[in-house]
Amino acid sequence: MFAKGKLSSARLTWSWCVLSCLGAAAHPASVAQDRVYRCGDLYTSADKSADPGCSVVVMDRITVVQAQPEEPKALSQASPRAASAIKRTTTRVSSRAQTEKDSEARQILETEWHRTLQRLRDLQSEYNRGEPERLGSERSNPQKYLDRVAALQSSIARTEADLTGIRRELARMGAVVQR
Repeated sequence: MFAKGKLSSARLTWSWCVLSCLGAAAHPASVAQDRVYRCGDLYTSADKSADPGCSVVVMDRITVVQAQPEEPKALSQASPRAASAIKRTTTRVSSRAQTEKDSEARQILETEWHRTLQRLRDLQSEYNRGEPERLGSERSNPQKYLDRVAALQSSIARTEADLTGIRRELARMGAVVQR
């Protein structure tokens, strides 16, 4: 019976020894993590308590954000045009899928072209070559009329610019549009 007590006491002593060694090994790492200092945009665990521009960061407010994956060296060292060409060659799409995407994009642009063209025609008919019809509230307030005419002019200019951009995109795709 006495022998069993010694054996169990030895195990307990050995366990305490292992735990204290592990605790001692882990302690310096946890001490280094106790204080984090923020000096402008720099975060460091080095002691910066004497630096007036640094302050201690509360640990429960730290958020770790994963960095974006790095681009291959060929992309980072290439010019923007060459980089886009390299990206296009690395991500290949089957020719059938690409043809479908192109035709869908062309159809969307053509629909947008027709919708914008109709809007321009509506604005031009309302503008009536610079003499839009006066509304009831504009008869007693001429400034309201002038403001509406100016708004119509700017809307027409914006719509024409939209049409120019859509026409340019459609020409880039090889489609011809009629006005």
